[in-house]
This record gives sequence, structure tokens and C-alpha cells, in this order.
Amino acid sequence: MQRVTVTLPESLCHDLDKFVQDRRYDNRSEAMRDLLRLGLRGPAEDAQGEAMGVLSYVYDHHTRDLASRLMYHHHDHHNLSITTSHVHLDHDTCLETAILRGPADALRAYADGVLGQRGVMHGNLFLIPVESHAAAHAHDHSHGAARHEHLHVRDSF
Repeated sequence: MQRVTVTLPESLCHDLDKFVQDRRYDNRSEAMRDLLRLGLRGPAEDAQGEAMGVLSYVYDHHTRDLASRLMYHHHDHHNLSITTSHVHLDHDTCLETAILRGPADALRAYADGVLGQRGVMHGNLFLIPVESHAAAHAHDHSHGAARHEHLHVRDSF
């Protein structure tokens, strides 16, 4: 790890300290690393390569055929989906969150197919760059080595 010194105006330093306190970071460095990652990350539409994705969206479940259209969309792309959670926010609206894995462009296309549906009100896709490595080793003492994948989070796309 390298040490970098940054000079900040007093007001920006005050804002940073408030951010650190509000978000309960251990120190300024942890906060600055997260802010830099966020600021340096290109737009999601520029991301290439393998990714994990978090797609969250709110929709009106009374919208005609929306639940059925969303279900068919999910089933048509089952190879990208790891899990989905569904929460009833009130009598009319639901929040769904889908954890996805696959090529970044396929995850964007999946998200576009959901977020573009009539009745979907809010939504966002968050992409995390990953790479997978095949490995063969034992995870406990009772079994021999087994070949499987390990996922590693990358710094950027």
C-alpha cells in the first residue's frame, strides 16, 4: 500500500470528517478509498468483463401483466441470476433486489429489460468487477481436493 498526502481546504476537510463520522468509518483513509473507488469508477455502461451485479428496483404490482412479464424475463435469463429478494413496501409497491453474475454487458441488458418495463418506478444496477480462478484444494480435513471456482473482486473493470 502506498501513502498519498492530499491537501484539502478547511471546509472540505470538515465535510470529510462529517462523512467519516456519519458513515462510521474507522478513519479518513477508509472513507477516502471508498470515495476514490466511486469517483474513479467509469459509468456502468463502460464496464467490460465478468461482473457481479446488484439490481434493485421498485414497481407497482397492480400494473397490468407486470409481475408476469418480470417473471418471464427472470426465467429467460436464469443463467445470470444468483438470487432474488422481494419485499412488499405498501399495498401497491414492491421492492426487488436481484444478485447477478455474468458478463457486464449481459447484466446491463438484463437490467435494461427490467427497468424499461411499464410500472417499474425506480431502479439501479450496481456492477462489481470480478474474475474467477479454478482451484483444486480441500476445504476441510474429511474430503480430498476438489476442483472449483474462486471469485476475486478486482479493483476496476
